[in-house]
Amino acid sequence: MQTIELRNRPKIVGSYSIVGPKEGEGPFSKYFDYVMKDDRLGEKTYEKAECKMMELAITGAVQSAGLMINDINLLLAGDLLNQIISSSYAARAFNMPYLGLFGACSTMAETLAIGAILVNGKHFKNVACATGSHFSTAERQFRFPLELGCQRVPTSQWTVTGSGASIVSLDGNGPVISMVTFGKVIDLGVNDINNMGAAMAPAAADTLSSHFEGTKTKPEDYDLILTGDLGKLGSEILVDLMEAKGFKLGKNYSDCGHSYYTRNQDTMCGGSGCGASATVLNSYVVKKMKQKIFKKVLFLPTGALMSTTANQQGESIPGVCHAIVLEAEE
Repeated sequence: MQTIELRNRPKIVGSYSIVGPKEGEGPFSKYFDYVMKDDRLGEKTYEKAECKMMELAITGAVQSAGLMINDINLLLAGDLLNQIISSSYAARAFNMPYLGLFGACSTMAETLAIGAILVNGKHFKNVACATGSHFSTAERQFRFPLELGCQRVPTSQWTVTGSGASIVSLDGNGPVISMVTFGKVIDLGVNDINNMGAAMAPAAADTLSSHFEGTKTKPEDYDLILTGDLGKLGSEILVDLMEAKGFKLGKNYSDCGHSYYTRNQDTMCGGSGCGASATVLNSYVVKKMKQKIFKKVLFLPTGALMSTTANQQGESIPGVCHAIVLEAEE
């Protein structure tokens, strides 16, 4: 009941990724479309830079699809900042209808799922799906002012500075979005804002097991099972949770956050943020699928649905995870 099969097979016909300097030094460096030389991108504030990143990602994805901005019928976007200002301010630059969405770090899957369903139903011809994050904006909103230079704990993750965008359409070439699985909000009581992996892993396990049970598939049916930003600890927890549910994740399982940085980049448990899964999907995954190296991918970004106010009041951190099945074109 959580999974929808898309019979008309909408496709990701255009994609683009832009990342910060630190991200450009990581393992996915050669796959990104653009690596910024300055994480302010020439802007006066980090928030303005995050907004500009998303504008560039959307524009790049449209060009990648061989389309014009006026060809896009709807923009679906969201981010981590209060009132999703990066997405809403970026939307000012485009003359197109806009829906702002919030799924925390699961937003790339949320925009793709809704966009694919709208295109599959032929309600819109071309839909843009985008999200992004910035280390410097997320840190001072959710944790501490950067000027304090606070020591990071071993379970913490580094918010990725980057933005990714996809164009979904029935016309054109690219990976097919064949199914979407919407996740439930799962909360097992974790309240440590510096341990997002532990907070989100139960949601990933719930969505992943529901997907396998609902579609009668197994982990080995996919060339790649890719979670969003559980990081090293969270991905290890997910493996244990799935084994307890009767599903053994093998070498075809990976996590964007865990893989995003090299060990000597000192990011503790790895990357996080909307930009982690969005940039990996719209660079590495899409390119590998076009090369037919990956023929079937299960993409599962996870999101921690907390706010600074709720966390300061002692509330726990709910998690959510949505899944997208991508298939290489025949």
